[in-house]
Amino acid sequence: MSSSLNFILDQVSKEKNIPKEILIEAIESAMVTASKKKLGAAREIEASYDEESGEIELFEFVEVVEEVENSYYQITLHEALEIDPEAEVGDSLGLKLETDDFGRIAAQTAKQVIMQKIREAERESIYEEYHEKVGEIVSGSVQRVERGNLIVNLGTTEAILPRSETIPRENFRQGERVRAYLLKVEITVKGPKIVLSRTHPGFLIRLFEVEVPEIFEGVIKIMGATREPGLRSKIAVSTNDHDVDPVGACVGVRGSRVQNVVQELKGEKIDIIRWNPDPVRYVCNAISPAEINKIILDEERHMMEIVVLDEQLSLAIGRRGLNVRLAAKLTGWKLDVKSASRVASDFDQLFSPLADLEGFNNTAMELLYDNGFRKIEDIAGSSVAELSDIIGTEGVDPVELIERALTVYHALKEAAENPPPDQDASDQDTESDAESGEESPTLEAAADNLEEADAVPVEVSDDQAEEGAEAEGDQPVAETEAVEDVDLDKETATPAEPEE
Repeated sequence: MSSSLNFILDQVSKEKNIPKEILIEAIESAMVTASKKKLGAAREIEASYDEESGEIELFEFVEVVEEVENSYYQITLHEALEIDPEAEVGDSLGLKLETDDFGRIAAQTAKQVIMQKIREAERESIYEEYHEKVGEIVSGSVQRVERGNLIVNLGTTEAILPRSETIPRENFRQGERVRAYLLKVEITVKGPKIVLSRTHPGFLIRLFEVEVPEIFEGVIKIMGATREPGLRSKIAVSTNDHDVDPVGACVGVRGSRVQNVVQELKGEKIDIIRWNPDPVRYVCNAISPAEINKIILDEERHMMEIVVLDEQLSLAIGRRGLNVRLAAKLTGWKLDVKSASRVASDFDQLFSPLADLEGFNNTAMELLYDNGFRKIEDIAGSSVAELSDIIGTEGVDPVELIERALTVYHALKEAAENPPPDQDASDQDTESDAESGEESPTLEAAADNLEEADAVPVEVSDDQAEEGAEAEGDQPVAETEAVEDVDLDKETATPAEPEE
């Protein structure tokens, strides 16, 4: 019995990855349950496993008394002395029970309890094992497909890879090996639910840690990453070692290291950029390979207006706005990309009604524009002190500038409220609008929209997006100067994603 039970416990412990102590506890609990079912639930019974003999011993505890009132719970002192010569009145004496006469029902009960305890212990063991691996890469084989989701066999248990967490256009066959990012582990009534992902930015980070020893060793730090799964990603790296090029180390000799990551991500393009503590330089690196002509920083709204040459606009925006969108996610700043010609047009439109003011030169205009003045009402609604701080006390008089801006604003508003009659064609348009039940837009409505509309970061027009699709291609990654030390625990921008 000893060798048989010990052998069984050892085998189950290894196969189910359950500590032997938990199995022994399960057997003891099962024996107590079975004995109480046979002898009565109110009996005080305890079980103990003797590892040397390999037996489960049951003991019923009774109280030593002078006169017995209930034979199930009490025993006379005379009887107790026969069992234990040192027994005294009031002691609790353990009487060993025979387990051979439990019967079939009690044995079946014990078996069910043991199996239930083993299942619970197995679930807890699986949860503890994989809960510690959350955020790491795990590998397994595709077992089957359920409702479009992949069921992956990890060896000791199964995990689910939802269709939404797979890279677009990637397919797996049954039995095929797959690597994925362990996204989360949840407790359900059916046991632990392990969810995997191949689209999470953490998957990109972990792949680089595997391919680049300098990252694993901590010489190079990954400061942030963001992805558009299957298309494009951006990852920012930094180092404190001035002898190490973080970008070059991640790329590898002839791109060997980054190509291994690209292949795992099914051809996803990866931009590796140098992180910089200066947000403006960081954004310049993130928007690469486009060259930035000028950046206007608005710290209050946590926004940057990026001005590029006309021929660089499509490259900065990227196909369908992908490049600037990933750069915004990576850096955490709202980015608004404009061409130099458009900025010049907006500049002239804003300041042309004020250009004849004495002392209002290009320098003052540039200062106002760089400080976020984009509409005539911005100037009209500002204070004298605010304008004096921006453009100084010399040159144009701030009071005159505000008065002229108010005059222009009211003129525009009056024109919007009283639109001049147009020619026959415009009358026909008005009649057509009236027949269709729609009101024609007015300058007042346009002015209201203008007041409400701030430049929405990372939004691109269809024309600009088409230009980006034509002009963007595989571009070299822009590098900047060496980077200062940073704290890895500090939150960084969301990870990036590549583009075809």
